[in-house]
Amino acid sequence: MNYYSSNGITPVNLPDIQHMNDNRNVSIDKVGVKRLRYPVTILSEQGDIATVGEFSMSVSLPAEKKGTHMSRFLEGLERISGAMTQDHFIDLARDVASRLDAASCELEVKFPFFIQKVAPVSNVVSNLDMDVVWRVVIDGENSPAFSVTTVVPATSLCPCSKKISEYGAHNQRSLISITATLRGSVSIESLVSIAQEAASCEVYGILKRPDEKYVTERAYDNPKFVEDIVRDVTVALRQDKRIARFVVEVENFESIHNHSAYAMVAEQAC
Repeated sequence: MNYYSSNGITPVNLPDIQHMNDNRNVSIDKVGVKRLRYPVTILSEQGDIATVGEFSMSVSLPAEKKGTHMSRFLEGLERISGAMTQDHFIDLARDVASRLDAASCELEVKFPFFIQKVAPVSNVVSNLDMDVVWRVVIDGENSPAFSVTTVVPATSLCPCSKKISEYGAHNQRSLISITATLRGSVSIESLVSIAQEAASCEVYGILKRPDEKYVTERAYDNPKFVEDIVRDVTVALRQDKRIARFVVEVENFESIHNHSAYAMVAEQAC
């Protein structure tokens, strides 16, 4: 393979070590890069959202091949232009697999995603951050498998505490995680909405006193166990035919215990 020396003029021949043969007869399931931070723009229902993605990118490597060309993973990222959609991310995986002549390829990007929230009474606008993960697997001639994970903060209020107490009830912060493997495009916002509607109440970046009164009373009027939340999310996801399978996890960070309450449902769509 021909390259140029540091002055950019004189051609020199440099050996391609990665392309050499290996005689240990060990194929590698995944080889690539992890924890690669890169600026990305996500196309969402709100428009273009600028954020920073943490990428993990890998391909399979046959037993006879010594190594993979790590720089080609980054070259794929450099070819991204404009806001990225779920389809663009799948195309990126195809491009990486083609560049590295790999039978299989797995790409994952984790990024903070911001949703604009409007306070329920004062209408004050603020941004609420949540964690999102996109993951795609390319495996030979099979159709790409794409999944999206959203981790949504929310509020839950204990039904038992409300029932047995003469006044008040303890509540807690909740994290509602939805991982959905998709048949078609599903927006991040739609999954966030499902999670928020299943909670006792949503959370907001900014609340004025009338808003605080509203969310406190909303949670009190809508008590939910961790089991209630995970079941309500499951019922909603079952109704979306674009979702092939899903995993729902709910963790309530208890305010009266030094532990969390947890529930999980995993289902394959019909």
